[in-house]
Amino acid sequence: MSSARDSAVGERPSGKKPKAANGAKSATAAAPESRLALVRRARRINRELAEVYPYAHPELDFENPFQLLVATVLSAQTTDLRVNQTTPGLFAACPTPEDMAAVAPEELEQIIRPTGFFRAKAKSLIGLSTALRDRFDGEVPGRLEDLVSLPGVGRKTANVVLGNAFGVPGITVDTHFGRLVRRWKWTEQEEPEKVEAEIAGLFPKSEWTMLSHRVVFHGRRICHARKPACGACPIAPLCPAYGEGETDPEKAKKLLKYEMGGRPGQRLNPPAGYPGEPAPPLGAE
Repeated sequence: MSSARDSAVGERPSGKKPKAANGAKSATAAAPESRLALVRRARRINRELAEVYPYAHPELDFENPFQLLVATVLSAQTTDLRVNQTTPGLFAACPTPEDMAAVAPEELEQIIRPTGFFRAKAKSLIGLSTALRDRFDGEVPGRLEDLVSLPGVGRKTANVVLGNAFGVPGITVDTHFGRLVRRWKWTEQEEPEKVEAEIAGLFPKSEWTMLSHRVVFHGRRICHARKPACGACPIAPLCPAYGEGETDPEKAKKLLKYEMGGRPGQRLNPPAGYPGEPAPPLGAE
């Protein structure tokens, strides 16, 4: 299997600007993109991303819905790698909601300190664990309305859990996802819930979860916030924002970000078929 790096950088042989998406002559002269054209372009981008990132998956290590819920809460304002380096010790100390609900806040804060914002996160984890114990018999619920009723759990976290622990399709709007879908002109919305609603209308429900993974993978590796690697991007011909970043292929290659020296993910305990080596434990990087 070729890596995303190989797939991405082999697409653009020169720094010349590709034809504008949808055949537009220029940003000023182009007619508004029709709904049908938008849907077709969006779905083609999704197909291209599926080829570039065949291994796209949640980059948080988990073995059950509770572990994924906790890991997702911890992932705010930090990397998935840092969370994956922290959760083994956390789940050894608190393997169940009942255990986490009963732990001393100071003890929990010390364990999760490497993830940042540890006091607020500890409060959320104890709160949601208490709610799971008292309201859901210690089980993570499989409904959106129940998940978002838990302390510290919003729609993004709920959709991560539903899509990856319960097989319920959902669109996860994190900073990467929102940035890219606006850059691709799939939506102009800024509020995550409105972004989620608009993007959901472009794709069949069965694609929602994997679409989320692919877009996030692309945002982390190629389509960065400040310096997108346009010249190394496999979907450049479909992107209306081509040229916002470096278009020279060789220079763009240097902007590609592959965690931990080229490995395609941030997992310590990767799923079957994961290409590359697991990331190192905490303190080994």
